[in-house]
Amino acid sequence: MADGEIALDLPTMRVAYEQGALSEYDLADTWHEQLQRWLDEATQAGLPEPNAMVLATAGADGFPSSRTVLAKGLDARGLVFFTNYTSAKSHDLMATRYASATFPWYGLHRQATVRGTVEKVRSAETAEYWAKRPRGSQLGAWASPQSIVVSGRAALESALANVERRFADAETVPVPPHWGGWRIQPELVEFWQGRRDRMHDRLRFKLSRDGWKVERLGP
Repeated sequence: MADGEIALDLPTMRVAYEQGALSEYDLADTWHEQLQRWLDEATQAGLPEPNAMVLATAGADGFPSSRTVLAKGLDARGLVFFTNYTSAKSHDLMATRYASATFPWYGLHRQATVRGTVEKVRSAETAEYWAKRPRGSQLGAWASPQSIVVSGRAALESALANVERRFADAETVPVPPHWGGWRIQPELVEFWQGRRDRMHDRLRFKLSRDGWKVERLGP
């Protein structure tokens, strides 16, 4: 080990989870109301990017991938995020039509996981969200060859400069044809609250033929 480096003792690294509890009586009537409640509480607690979620997908070859994306829509229909439809994640979603997403609210010793089938959102819904994006983000969506190997940073900067010139006189930037939203339509939604001695609370909404039911899982 080089001088000045700190040896991490991974086996001894741990946090005592004592910030709260989660009972069946605490839950909202629906999964999306409960998820909205925890999103609101994470925002009020000042956590960074409380709508950030780790999206997990798998391709037709079975290989899994995960990355962080931002949730931009939540209602009874599902959970929405937006991306490039030519990206690796979109190729996975088109191949399997299934995804899982986890909100890791470390500061509150909580996480929520949503798993289910996916669908593309309607073009009108994409356009409504697109109009709320900063112009720079809009231009970046046109310029980025997402998930494609590029020769270097200069190639990206050049692509962005070309897009800036292309839309220099345009009051509004149109939605790229290769860009839009995905909606995860949940079949399972789990709410996890860390507890002392690793006896965590895990409650999930599970969709069945008779509708949604709540189950408690062992920690």
